[in-house]
Amino acid sequence: MPPTLTLYSSNRCPYAHRTRLTLTEKGLAFNRVEIDLDHKPANFNEISPYGKVPVLLVEEGGDRLRLWESMIINEYLEEAFPEPALLPRSAGGRAVARIWIDFINNQFTPAFYKLLLAQDAARQDQWRQTLHDHCRFLETEVLNHGGDYLLATGFSLVDIALYPWFERWETLSHYRGFPLPADCPRLQTWLAKMNGRGTVQAWRNDPQQYLDDYRAYANNTATTTTAQALRSD
Repeated sequence: MPPTLTLYSSNRCPYAHRTRLTLTEKGLAFNRVEIDLDHKPANFNEISPYGKVPVLLVEEGGDRLRLWESMIINEYLEEAFPEPALLPRSAGGRAVARIWIDFINNQFTPAFYKLLLAQDAARQDQWRQTLHDHCRFLETEVLNHGGDYLLATGFSLVDIALYPWFERWETLSHYRGFPLPADCPRLQTWLAKMNGRGTVQAWRNDPQQYLDDYRAYANNTATTTTAQALRSD
């Protein structure tokens, strides 16, 4: 029998969104436990040592494995359930994928949040420029191979790593006047391709929900672990 998979997730969280997409792309059945990040269960730190989602529980026979951090979970799923493949087969191809994932995690997503959290005009301008530069990097360095997805080999965990923030991009347009840059046509084509995937459509939320969810970021009153970490960064 296949293992029982239980995902602790939050609908608003882009990191949990990554793992929902990966599980769905793999065609894996899983139980989903929705966590209200503003009112976490009293025992949640017993489930998630960092107090964050996603957390994946894997139960098979008498064994129980608990995993956290979205891309670590996603790479586990790639190794444990290798079909369909979501990373290149070659060691070099996987290394390149991890380089782009590192850029997304450590450059792109912090800039997204810092723009939302910034309250004064000068800081907002700074983070608009930084995020625009990151979009141009994706346009010229990552999507320069002429394919539809971020890797020349096709759809992968790299696309999954990036996409959730683009589904939430309307928050930047609405609260910070920063639409997806017009000088990034490859990036816009990539987004259209992603939006056409059935797995993406299965988990898509109403844009108004994101505007409601991220209002606290725009007002700099968000209390999530991510917001607190980026304020102190």
